[in-house]
Amino acid sequence: MIMKKKIYQMFVMGLGVLALSSCNDYLDKLPDDRAELNTEQKVTQLLVSAYPTVNNHVMMELSSDNVGDNGRSYSSPVICDDLYKFKDTTEESWETPYTVWNGFYQSVATANESLYAISTMGSGPEFKAAMAEAKLIRAFSMFQLAVTFCMSWDEAKADQYLGLPYPLIPEQDINTQYERGTLRQLYEAINKDIEEALPDIELASQRYKIPKYHFNTKAAYAFAARFNLYYNKLDKAIQYASVVLGNDPTAVMRNYDPYRDLGRADFANKWIRSDEEANLLLLISNSISSRYLSGGYSHRWVHNSTITSYETYWVTMPWGDGSDANSIIYANKLYGTNQCVSFPEYHEEFEYTDKVADIGYPHVVESAFTGDMTILERAEAYALSGRLNEAVQDINTWIGTHCKDKYEGNQLKQAAPGILTVADIVAFVSKLDYAKRNPEGNRDRSMRKHMHPQGFTIDAEGSDQECLLQFILHMKRLETLYHGLRFMDIKRYGIEYAHPMAGESPFYFIRGDIRGAIQLPQAVITAGLEANPRPTAEEIDKFVQDTESEYANEEEE
Repeated sequence: MIMKKKIYQMFVMGLGVLALSSCNDYLDKLPDDRAELNTEQKVTQLLVSAYPTVNNHVMMELSSDNVGDNGRSYSSPVICDDLYKFKDTTEESWETPYTVWNGFYQSVATANESLYAISTMGSGPEFKAAMAEAKLIRAFSMFQLAVTFCMSWDEAKADQYLGLPYPLIPEQDINTQYERGTLRQLYEAINKDIEEALPDIELASQRYKIPKYHFNTKAAYAFAARFNLYYNKLDKAIQYASVVLGNDPTAVMRNYDPYRDLGRADFANKWIRSDEEANLLLLISNSISSRYLSGGYSHRWVHNSTITSYETYWVTMPWGDGSDANSIIYANKLYGTNQCVSFPEYHEEFEYTDKVADIGYPHVVESAFTGDMTILERAEAYALSGRLNEAVQDINTWIGTHCKDKYEGNQLKQAAPGILTVADIVAFVSKLDYAKRNPEGNRDRSMRKHMHPQGFTIDAEGSDQECLLQFILHMKRLETLYHGLRFMDIKRYGIEYAHPMAGESPFYFIRGDIRGAIQLPQAVITAGLEANPRPTAEEIDKFVQDTESEYANEEEE
């Protein structure tokens, strides 16, 4: 199946229409001299606008197990309703597949314009720096499209799973045609861009006054580490993460002491500062995702007190449980209501164009890569490689920065865990029941979930390796809540769960579920690009019935 050029250029053409609609205001001004890309400075200016201004957080979070049902007395936008029910949505508003597709491919298009201009000008150090940055932008945007609209990497199925078009040059021929290709081709193309860019990324880091809004060295290697973890290239994931973390990982991890006494707004503002060492790459999205995910705009399907108490922030862990007897920062800084519980880092920044009329643009500023997440990704790569003691060292480093002893007066309420060993973690996890796929009550919930890895293997349930991975995946879940990365781990590890529906049958997500590849925008499919396949309701029901016995918790002896 082929795709006409208009699929790729849909968003670019839309921008052109917007620009023309207001061009009369600029008839008496000189045209933008960047229109002719004939200097390195102009290419650099163009690269500033090449970074994506969309995110996939709503689609990924609403598809994950981070959200629950608040009941039929609450409502939600159509896009949230569709995603929670694993339905293909035809919505084309904020946070939809249509917006995300267009936004990331716009980023790719701009990066390609920059690369083409560079190829016509020279090969000096300044051009190498710009080329490295452009390739990383292209690779990152294509990676975000891949984890959203494709299945997770599986070596055995990479030639069967659909990929996505990977444009490499600016589009000038209206007859250009695209094919989706395979997942293997897509990952190979992303990998090629990353590997070609890394040797010169240090040059790019030196060109900006505030490098954290660009692919600097640490951000580039953090991206390379995450990609190779998902690509199952574990040695490379460890190698690249170690470049970021250095000899003292805490130097690029968040020091939470200054955060502990801050209110919600101050906490959120400090979180996204460029002088925060943990922030490796800051991206700004034109987005209302925080309203859906942490602001209560989606009242029915959201991260609520049930999920908070029995699966995420307040679940029993070595650092405590609940809000009072808990030494981890996340447990003590939550806001909202029982229907929508939020950690204050995910916050909307509103840019007013007219304060009197209350008009402007909503933004979300996020750190796409942090030292805190990179150390957990290295711990996961260590654990998957069988290097369990090294994985636990990284776990302990993370705990040491996130947990602090809690006192009430002179009375210790909850002590931060000391140095954990492999045996400590195995003993803790082994005592937990596995969560039922469709909990009948809160006692059926747990941070420990059956895993059915897709494209790789782990040791048997209850093994040292499996227990460490359960622990690490939970830490990653806490670290990235609201940002969509949990759904990527769900796809990779084949974690099964149900989205409950008050008064109705639940909606199940199963191992290897092809709905994990979010459906392409309907306009793109109509234009000729092959849609993602979908299972029938009968196939899902049969699979759930055939595997139900796996989720019956054993009676206590």
